[in-house]
Amino acid sequence: MEALGRVSGKWSIGILLVTTQGPARFTELERQVKGISRRMLTLTLRNLERDGLLTRTVYPTVPPKVEYLATPMACELYDSLLSLTGWAERHLHEIDRARAVYDQAAAAG
Repeated sequence: MEALGRVSGKWSIGILLVTTQGPARFTELERQVKGISRRMLTLTLRNLERDGLLTRTVYPTVPPKVEYLATPMACELYDSLLSLTGWAERHLHEIDRARAVYDQAAAAG
């Protein structure tokens, strides 16, 4: 279950969706994964690399060029992640309505 927690996080999903399409640099990920802070991006990249879901390649240039790419194991997840994000987008308004109804009922008594 710990592995599921790693790949199902909001930031992990965004990063994996980008890196399964090809190598991505830090600044590219920062632009494409909306709302992520530099610190959270750094931490998430390290965790995904540690878990074997990303490879990090450093090119010997000045300044160093670093790219991240999803591993074959992470690429296996692509269709599932796409389905999950599609489901979340399709049901976003229903979830928001359900939360509002619940919160209103909880506040009333």
